[in-house]
Amino acid sequence: MRERMNFAQDYYKNTLDMIQKIYNTQLRQMKVAASHMAQAIHDGGLIYVFGCGHSHMVAEELFYRAGGIVQVCPILDSAVMLHEGAVKSSKVERMSGLAEPLLERYDIGPRDVMLVVSNSGINSFGIEMALGAKQKGCYVVAITSNQYGKVPSRHVSGKHLNEICDLFIDNCVGKGDACVTVSEDGQRAGPLSSLSAFFIANTLVLMACEARVRCGEQPEIFCSGNIDGADALNAKYILHYRSRIRHL
Repeated sequence: MRERMNFAQDYYKNTLDMIQKIYNTQLRQMKVAASHMAQAIHDGGLIYVFGCGHSHMVAEELFYRAGGIVQVCPILDSAVMLHEGAVKSSKVERMSGLAEPLLERYDIGPRDVMLVVSNSGINSFGIEMALGAKQKGCYVVAITSNQYGKVPSRHVSGKHLNEICDLFIDNCVGKGDACVTVSEDGQRAGPLSSLSAFFIANTLVLMACEARVRCGEQPEIFCSGNIDGADALNAKYILHYRSRIRHL
């Protein structure tokens, strides 16, 4: 093992392979998801984004983002984020009954789209968020791995996230997330799921923008606050959407 070690190069190659696989195998599903997102925006809806643990970063990545669409509403709950207890967040992610009171804080309906991000797709919180959003008539897109099909679901239904959503996009990440073997006993480092989810989510945004442009509509995009004129443009969007996007 020592003779061939180049962990950074291995990670680089695995990352490139993953991105290429996503583009080659998931493009059709991504186009469908993006068309629903574009329609939701056209209809005056919002794009909701939810994830637990590190997956919650996708909600933050798309929200109030330089170069990101304005109509994104992240669902942010400190119980499943890391800053108030990483171990606690892992336990909470597996619990049932928590999605309903969280969803009640957001005005989700039939004209909206929700992205639910979970690498494994087996934990109760994410599954119940997707089920709850569907009950409200929302179109639900899951970004998850198809490698956990034989891993038992922790939800009472026994189903995985990709079985209950309206559309499933495979993140093309292997079981266990980490991809580079770094020790003789097989331990791995170099996780891929965050990179994968960011690529998929931002590609969906671009596809949705393209769909709107093709229909003769101008996408509403936040500009970087570090360029001239951005504050005035962003302030217009904030004033218009603050009453609907609770985290603005």
